[in-house]
Amino acid sequence: MTDNYLGLRGIEFTEFASPSAEFMDQVFDAFGFSKLKRFKDKDIIYYNQNDIHFLLNQERQGFSAEFAKQHGPAITSMGWRVDNAQQALAIAIERGATEATDKDLPYPAIYGIGDSLIYFIDQFGEKGSIYENDFIAVETPKIAENKGFLRIDHLTNNVKKGTMTHWADFYKNIFGFSEVRYFDIKGKETALLSYALRSPDGSFCIPINEGKGDERNQIDEYLREYNGPGVQHIAFETADILSSLDKLDHSVIDTLDIHDDYYETVFDRVPNVTEDHQRIKDHQVLVDGDENSYLLQIFTKNLFGPIFIEIIQRQNNQGFGEGNFQALFESIERDQKKRGVL
Repeated sequence: MTDNYLGLRGIEFTEFASPSAEFMDQVFDAFGFSKLKRFKDKDIIYYNQNDIHFLLNQERQGFSAEFAKQHGPAITSMGWRVDNAQQALAIAIERGATEATDKDLPYPAIYGIGDSLIYFIDQFGEKGSIYENDFIAVETPKIAENKGFLRIDHLTNNVKKGTMTHWADFYKNIFGFSEVRYFDIKGKETALLSYALRSPDGSFCIPINEGKGDERNQIDEYLREYNGPGVQHIAFETADILSSLDKLDHSVIDTLDIHDDYYETVFDRVPNVTEDHQRIKDHQVLVDGDENSYLLQIFTKNLFGPIFIEIIQRQNNQGFGEGNFQALFESIERDQKKRGVL
């Protein structure tokens, strides 16, 4: 039984900011997020699809505005559900966290990865909703077609060489996360380490990536472009990845290219996939699993600066697509070559 020191109950929201928010709004719409509300006294817009809640902070002053000036398009904060927000803050500080005072939202918060914020939210479910209490309708709501994205499955952090253990300990010691996977991945020219942690309530995971070798690897490229450590990608869970991809606006959202030869053997390696194999290949979806379970996943190219999105469908499989790491890594290397990084 994992110690859940802060009474963590999952992710409430993810907050984005950008020096230019128009493209972010376009991408949210293309992914099927409806633009519904704004924070009462601030230009912070609320988007929703099922149990995924996004905030787009368009304030020109304050924490998120300054964060975006430093990083470009960025994930500036997350809101995590807890049983009691003030109590969670006190325990987090007691366990080594630093309270955030320069923040845009009125909820208790600490500093997280790359000095982004983690807010503690205790209004959810039967206890109400911050979106009902603290937000008002936008003048022109925009209802997008639901693309079937249900919740945030995991979010991956990229950190500087030598700091992976520090950040793993941050999540372990303050929140009670536990280790679930450790990977050492080598491409043709570069390499990385990845260390995956699961939240104490079991609702989401945080893999942490650290580059290896020279500075051309994918992680160090991210750190240069983002100007520091931060969230590399967020994974949306769907119950039907092929249907979700059919509905996506591919004029806005581009996915990574996978070599055709990948599909020559993948269905032998994972034989129990029931979805149409040709549609999987046509969408360039990656497949992983064993004789009892499988997952389907796909990755976009970079969307917000160096931040991208993963889409994942799980069929009784709680992995991260370990069998795909080589194909994915080499696909990103090919993209790096096209962009002149390698």
